[in-house]
Amino acid sequence: MRTPFTDISCIDYPILDADAHVNEPPQLWQDGVPAHLRARAPRVVHTEKGDLWEFDGGRSTWPVGLTATAGQSYFEFGPMGQTYESMRPGSFDPVARLEDMDADGIYAQVLYPSVTLTGARIYSEDRELQRACVRAYNEWIAWFCGDSGGRLVPQAIIPTTGIEDSVAELEWALKSGHRGVVISSFPNGSLVHRAEDDAFFARAQEARCPIAVHIGSFLRTPPRAEGKQRETTWHSSLAFVARAAWTKAGGQTLDVVCDLLFSGIFGRFPDLRIVLVESNIGWIPTLLEQADDMFRRYRWWTGAHREMREMPSQIFARNFWATFMIDRSGVELRHRMNLDHLMWSTDYPHSGTDWPNSATTLERNFLGVPRDEVRRMLHDNCRELYGLEVPPVRRPPPAA
Repeated sequence: MRTPFTDISCIDYPILDADAHVNEPPQLWQDGVPAHLRARAPRVVHTEKGDLWEFDGGRSTWPVGLTATAGQSYFEFGPMGQTYESMRPGSFDPVARLEDMDADGIYAQVLYPSVTLTGARIYSEDRELQRACVRAYNEWIAWFCGDSGGRLVPQAIIPTTGIEDSVAELEWALKSGHRGVVISSFPNGSLVHRAEDDAFFARAQEARCPIAVHIGSFLRTPPRAEGKQRETTWHSSLAFVARAAWTKAGGQTLDVVCDLLFSGIFGRFPDLRIVLVESNIGWIPTLLEQADDMFRRYRWWTGAHREMREMPSQIFARNFWATFMIDRSGVELRHRMNLDHLMWSTDYPHSGTDWPNSATTLERNFLGVPRDEVRRMLHDNCRELYGLEVPPVRRPPPAA
């Protein structure tokens, strides 16, 4: 009989966090873009209600709030009211970040942005400004991770200004040490797949570069960021909780997964790696069951059988990875997915994190699950996907 996971003492290997975040420092874009663009580049504005990010010379704003709650009580949570002085320095300082990881028992983290979670379009629709902001972030996150000894894993963001810019930024990222890229639209810049996207997917496949889709992006109706409109939405308490529950249960991700799954991309690029981030995993078996059933029923009269030769569930199992935080239901359904493609994460320093008590979350997720399977979700799968070098186990593994 395989030995079950009981508590944190069962873990004798470095824990790898597949989705954590930075809060970009206030001067990142002011220092990082050419001088003639600085007046329109993202900047932090200090207000009585906390710090706000301002974009494109005031075109829109976004409050510092739920992206900076690490270490706080739930009673302190709020969409506004946070400042860079009040948040944990681990949000933007790499030395402090490693200290916070040590306090939480985390060896390495794959890092995603906060300001750009909805996509590079938030910077501006102007091509020159958006490209400059994208490159400034990608240079900064490479620096942030650079002296961590491999414990901080950079992901580059990809612009939404067209296929040429997407391919160019992918090439730059690959040469600059990024272990993956984050897209918020198809590489052509729209939410519709086009043949021209193949140039991007071909290069990513060749480089074995994971392509991440994080919740908050690929939205058909992007969230508004204007101050009064946003503030009204935040204060609709039940509506906000409803939307959050829908998002974390996979609702926001269903559209983009189906668009990708039925795009025909994976017939041409069978080794492409897509990572679904922060949407959890419990919804996946239901989607795959229905996708296979609909494909069987409708492929002939729609002509889909001429465009796709494999069942959707086969494509998903081979080409998609997914991260989760608290998802006991998903863990119980793990054998109806590809167990080798499931990865746990902390969401630090966003409101999904339980820092510095992630051990409690792990015990909640994995109680009774065979230890070797837990290791795959906490260590093996992330290490293999990103090619991470990690230290050996701290002690001999327990007997099976």
